[in-house]
Amino acid sequence: MLPDLLMILTAAEATETPADIGKMIGGFAQYGVVGLIIVLLIFGILVPKYVMAGLMAEKDNWRSAFEQERAAHQVTREQLAKAEERGDVATEQGRAMNALLLELGHRPHTAPGSA
Repeated sequence: MLPDLLMILTAAEATETPADIGKMIGGFAQYGVVGLIIVLLIFGILVPKYVMAGLMAEKDNWRSAFEQERAAHQVTREQLAKAEERGDVATEQGRAMNALLLELGHRPHTAPGSA
């Protein structure tokens, strides 16, 4: 089987024409079920169990990393919301204090040359 494939590839290289995929698949198909399984493995339709287990483990690692990153960003968003809320409270307190001082008759002092 492998020598036939190599012979087809070398013949294609010698004639400077592209390899005929139909001939290559036909070379594998003459071996029946074994040829079909090899063709499916080559095209990636069938995957060995150890490869699939590795891919699943990698997928789980990426998923857990994504979940950790999302949780960390959620904490950051919560902290930013609290900081914004505190800033809003401080701004409102400043406005209330300014209004109170103006109501009591305190006029702000301006430096010379300022508006």
